[in-house]
Amino acid sequence: MRSVADWARVYGTGVAMGIADLVPGVSGGTVAFVAGIYDELLGAIAGLNFSLLGVARREGVLAAWRQANLGFLVVLLAGVFTSVAAFAGLLHRLLEEEPVRLWAFFFGLVAASVPLVGREVKRWNAQRLVLALIGLAAAGLITSLPPLVQSDAPAFLFVSGAIAICAMILPGISGSFLLLILGAYGAVIGALKGLDFMRIGVFGAGAVVGLLGFSRLLKRWLERHRAATIAVLTGFLLGSLNALWPWKEAVRALYIHSDGRVEYFRVNAVPPADWLHGAVWMVVGAAVVTGLDVAARQMKRG
Repeated sequence: MRSVADWARVYGTGVAMGIADLVPGVSGGTVAFVAGIYDELLGAIAGLNFSLLGVARREGVLAAWRQANLGFLVVLLAGVFTSVAAFAGLLHRLLEEEPVRLWAFFFGLVAASVPLVGREVKRWNAQRLVLALIGLAAAGLITSLPPLVQSDAPAFLFVSGAIAICAMILPGISGSFLLLILGAYGAVIGALKGLDFMRIGVFGAGAVVGLLGFSRLLKRWLERHRAATIAVLTGFLLGSLNALWPWKEAVRALYIHSDGRVEYFRVNAVPPADWLHGAVWMVVGAAVVTGLDVAARQMKRG
């Protein structure tokens, strides 16, 4: 039975996850892992199936609600939607006006999360180190890819939603970043701004299908091969830092936003002479995630 403080922590974690998923490069799954709710989140999502309708008919809606841990999901999602509504505009402005400081902050946050995820592997050996290197290489490759296509076709948006949602529950690359690589980011943002409910619905349907399928697969991997899976995720998280490097160089234009802004494909660049400002925000990001970890450990002990 959760206390009021526990529910507040779940809601706060949802807020942090929502902020993370708004930025192309940061995963809400990383926040869930550091906060210590990752396994519960996967279990709750994987438990959503048609058998709950039978439970509701036989034992009542309350029994089905408890079996599916819907209270946890509702409070967590309330936090996610709160942050999307409250911070989407602010983060959009920061990405435009203070990109180096924002990316440096998230770089420090994710970098400090790597050892926190890696410590879940109680005993590292050669095999697990190889798996971590595979995850590192995969993330490095993915974050170096240019966008593949640019399309707003419904079938393409459905597939993009299914792929992107998988990234959102993985500690590492965010779903927003995968949408950029797939070439669907502009179409999705345009549909949201223009309230194109048809395309929003198709994208959402793909996300639901991908989430329900991938969560069950990932939950099974963690149950049967937890150390190996965490090793891969640790490497994946480390490799995702490639996408968060604060100093970028524009290579070519990708597309033009409805307000006339140009979105560029960028590659990592050498830090400029005023690199110290970015380094300070890296430290701030690392301090935030370290503080969250300390608070989560204390609450568990309490």
